[in-house]
Amino acid sequence: MKKYLIVGLGNIGSEYDQTRHNIGFDALNAMAEDKALSFEEGRYGAMTKLKFKGRLLLLHKPSTYMNNSGKAVRYWANKENIPHENILIITDDLNLPFGTLRLKTKGSDGGHNGLKDIQAQLNTTQYPRLRFGIHSTDKGANTVDFVLGKWTSDEAKALPERFTKIAEMILSFATQGAQNTMNQFNGK
Repeated sequence: MKKYLIVGLGNIGSEYDQTRHNIGFDALNAMAEDKALSFEEGRYGAMTKLKFKGRLLLLHKPSTYMNNSGKAVRYWANKENIPHENILIITDDLNLPFGTLRLKTKGSDGGHNGLKDIQAQLNTTQYPRLRFGIHSTDKGANTVDFVLGKWTSDEAKALPERFTKIAEMILSFATQGAQNTMNQFNGK
């Protein structure tokens, strides 16, 4: 059975619940709830498993805090013998308009400390990542305060539909591959 490591980035602790930076945790929570799955605490975070069309998807929420996410990704990829092309990192992106979803198979960290650590731990920029746009139109907003801030009411209303789209992209990534998924979903 082909394995995939799907990692939602975020920070543990109730003070980070429902914040923009925790979009990865929230997306995996929504997918797990929809599929009636439960996360169990384990090494470097919470994990649940989803079997889908002959694939095994390991959904992981690291407990290492955002800036040390690479440790958890490297550990589980090595433990489960998952190649880099079968890893998918779900993260926020300040450079994309709110709600925009963009899958890429490689690239820079874009100033994101979680991706920077993953890149350092995996020793490559060649791993898939699904970016969720959180861009602010408020030019005076402090970046740290903004990404660690709670969603506005309009943003919060839009999240369930975006979470459904993220789940579709995850399943497409595992069954149809990154390129087909990018062609079907990017920018939509």
